[in-house]
This record gives sequence, structure tokens and C-alpha cells, in this order.
Amino acid sequence: MSNYMPTSINYIQKLILKDLLINKYKLINTRFPPEPNGYLHIGHAKAIWLNFGIVETYKGICNLRFDDTNPTEEAIVYVKSIKKDIRWLGFKWNERTLYSSDYFDKLYMYAIGLIIKGLVYVDSLSQKDIKLYRGTLKRAGINSPYRNRDIKESLILYANMKDGKAFEGKACLRAKLTMSSPTISMRDPILYRVKYIKHYHTGNKWCIYPMYDFTHCISDAIEKITHSLCTLEFQDNKQLYSWLLANINIDIQPKQYEYSRLALEHNITSKRKLTILVKTHIVEDWNDPRIPTISGLRRKGYTGSSIREFCRCVNVTRQASNIELNVLEACIREELVVYTIRIMAVVNPIKLIIINISKTHIELIKITSHPTILEMGNRELVFSKELYIDKADFREVPHKQYKRLSLGKEVRLRNAYVIKADTIVKDIKKGLANIYCTYVPYTFNKAPIDNSPIYGVIHWVSSKGCIKAEFRIYDKLFNIKDPTASISFLNYISTKSLVIYIGLVEAYLLKISIGDRVQVEREGFFCVKAVCFSNITIILNRITTLNHSLRLPHIRTK
Repeated sequence: MSNYMPTSINYIQKLILKDLLINKYKLINTRFPPEPNGYLHIGHAKAIWLNFGIVETYKGICNLRFDDTNPTEEAIVYVKSIKKDIRWLGFKWNERTLYSSDYFDKLYMYAIGLIIKGLVYVDSLSQKDIKLYRGTLKRAGINSPYRNRDIKESLILYANMKDGKAFEGKACLRAKLTMSSPTISMRDPILYRVKYIKHYHTGNKWCIYPMYDFTHCISDAIEKITHSLCTLEFQDNKQLYSWLLANINIDIQPKQYEYSRLALEHNITSKRKLTILVKTHIVEDWNDPRIPTISGLRRKGYTGSSIREFCRCVNVTRQASNIELNVLEACIREELVVYTIRIMAVVNPIKLIIINISKTHIELIKITSHPTILEMGNRELVFSKELYIDKADFREVPHKQYKRLSLGKEVRLRNAYVIKADTIVKDIKKGLANIYCTYVPYTFNKAPIDNSPIYGVIHWVSSKGCIKAEFRIYDKLFNIKDPTASISFLNYISTKSLVIYIGLVEAYLLKISIGDRVQVEREGFFCVKAVCFSNITIILNRITTLNHSLRLPHIRTK
């Protein structure tokens, strides 16, 4: 038992562990079966983590199989992006990439076997009539007039469908289940339909395509999958999954197990709704950092390891839950706080002029790049006559609790000297322009000799030691916790989901690479996305804030 038991296990792992202990299976075989009709999102990350993680724990095999049964929506670009996302998350699949479309010949023959057994039939109703005959939640469906069609006739018509002799939408293959099922989709479900469209993988070989429910279970059986894991919305399809495998001539009988899908507060994981956001240009593209696609999270600055940790934290259950966004943010924060250097930046700058030092004065101040991890080395700040501070750090008329710079008050420049604001010069059009200050000598990391009160510590950069920076401040795309609950979800788009500031940052940032992550003190964790050397501008995406209110050991789903 100790060979299999991890430190903590979810209910799926308990089922697998039980099967191993009773020797039901010698080898665990799972699969991740995305349809290549879009980009992966955080919900898919959970499925990837679960299927690939299980075989890492129990020394099994996980297949990557594209369930590509709908040529209308599928494309090779999605295949490539899905592979990229899986690799970025830190997983690899077993041997070659698999495609359900590679099984089309076998699937066609299995369907013929079901026709011969009288278990399926070719229906000539139109799509509109099929929907009408199926009834409603309150009214049972009625049998198609073609339900008892002669087996030989169904075989001929099915061959005609394959040979391109049937009109699209005028012929389909249906299973004989029942028209009184409480689940409408299980009322004689369609197994095959006619589509005259080129398939990205098989080309023009086929003009009939199997439905997902027909393909998925048989593909699992062909690949000898032991545990077919899917989210709860496929629970109703389990009846057809088992029915098909019981009635075709195949040795392997995989079992389907369901778990709750991952829902994230203030986000949408519906592929259909995400498509609307992209096509209406509410977001830039599928990799927009404001949507929870894996490519969007990667562009924002998340790491594959932080996404895996998030999936571990929310765990796997059958209980539907809407996970708090700060659970995801805590995972990346816990990682970045350890290995990112600290830098100072001024997001909304105002000039500060030190009147009691010369224009040529330059003093290099050596500081550590990380307060506790000394191995990360040191960096140098430039202290000069002209500095910049954030506008939020100065008030001409402060309130009583204000603890930053104001006229006549002293504050400390972080890692440097104490200064006092003496006068200000205003621009008629732009308002406040320059603040003239004096600095107090001999206060470098020391209190003033007279022990005068210091009204806080503020951040700064020097005009001789900074570069221009574009700060892209990403926030929640939706201003309500559950936008999926509303049909008119577009009405809840936040106008503050992206705010761009042009500010200044330490020139030290030019020494690090694009894609590196840093902690901008007081502002958050940022990812360096681009550098424009023509005007020495650096672009920084904010990954998350510095809020540490949620610690990972205490994370619980709602």
C-alpha cells in the first residue's frame, strides 16, 4: 500500500487506489481528451492536472487525444495551442498524439454492427422535427416514424450517407434508447450526422461524422483507458457511454467517473462566452490577461507551477463550488515572494528637487535585491538632485492621519535619507509640477540627530537612474462574482479591468530578461513583457497585488 499512497488523496485517487489494491488493473491508463475548437482555460488546467497527475503518482499512462468529431469548429491552430499549454503546465503525454478521427473507420464499422442488432436506425426527420419529437422537460418525446425502419433499409441509407448520397440535415443515425427519458439529450440520441466539410486531420475522406458521445466511449475502449474522468455535466451521458460499450463487440469496458468543474469568481470559463468576448473585441484575443485562458494567465505572468498548485489547493470533489479569485492569486504570490527581486517604481510620478545638493551630485547606494535571500545579490540606487515620487505620496494639505510627504514635514526616502518638503511650484495647466525639498545629511539609514518625527517612508527613483515604464494594471474583468448566472453577462464588464500608467522604474530592470518577474514595492508583482530601446521604455504586466491575507495552508473551497 505504501507504494501508491500519496500524502493526501482526493476521492478519484481513492477509487484508483482501491482498484490497484484489489488488482483490478495492473496499469492505470487515463487520457486528456480536448476538442480542438478553442483555447484551454483554467478549468482545463484542472483536468490536465488530474489526469496527468494521477499517472505520475501511480506510475501509469496518460494519453493526449483530440476528440475531433466536429470539423465545423476545429482547426490545427487549436491543436498546437493545446500542446503548448500542456507542456507549459509541466506535463507530457504518452508517446504519440492521438486523434479520435484516426478511429473513424472502426467507428463506422461499430455503427454497422449496432444497425444489424436493431439497436440503432437511420432517421429521415429534419433537425427541426427531431427537436420537436423529443418533447420538453414536462412532456415526454414521441417515437420517430422511422424508428422501426427495416434493418436492411437502414444499412443501405447509412452507406448512402457515407458515400455522399444524403442531404445534410436530412439523415442521421440514432440510438434506440427511450423517448421518455427525463434527460432530453438521451431521447434516442444522434450518433452520426452528415456534414459536407473538410476535416483538418482527415481531409475530405468523410462526409459523415460521429457525435462526441458515440466517439468518446469507444475511443476510451480502443485505448484501454481504465478510468474515464470527466466533469459533472457529462453525468447524464453516462447512460449512453455504458450502453454503447455493452452493445458493441469490444473487450475493454472503461468506467466513467465525474467530478465538479472548476468555476472561478469574477470569471467565465464557458468556451462559447469566451468566444463572444474575443469576437466582440471586449478583450484583445484569447491570450488577453483578463480572461482565465491558460495562454492569458501565461501572458499575465503566471507560472505553470503556480497553476498546478492552485489545482491541488481546490482539490477534486463532486461538490460544485465557485472558487475565490484570491485563491489563485495566493498561489502565484506564494511562489513569487520567494524568488523575485524587489525594485522601486513610481507609477504616477511627480518631480522632487533637492535644493541643498548640486546638479552634479551622484551618490550610489548599495541595497540587497531581496530582504531575506542574500544569494540574490545587491543592486545600486542613484541618489541625485532630481528625484521622482508618486503623486499619492504628497499632500499639500494633509489630513491628520496622513503619514507621507507634506509641506514642512519630514519623511524618509526608502533606503536613503530623510527629506523635508519646503515649497511647491505649480503649472497653471497641469497643476502640481515640482516639489522643492531639503535633505538631512547624516540620516542615511539613521534617525535625525534631533529625533524630529518622521512621517513615513516613501518610494522614489532618481532622474539619473530610472527608465520610462508602462504599467499595465489588470483587474477583474467582471464586477460581479458570478457573471455566468446572468444571460446578459456583458452588462457586468468592469471599466477598470485594465488601467495603463506611464511611470518610471529603476534602470536596473534593463539587466533582467523579458518574461522575468519582479516585485515592485507597494505596487505588486509584475512580469516584464517588452523593452523598446528607441526611447528605453519597459512594459510591465501586473500579475497580482501584494496582499498576503490568504495563506495557502488555510485555503478552502466555498
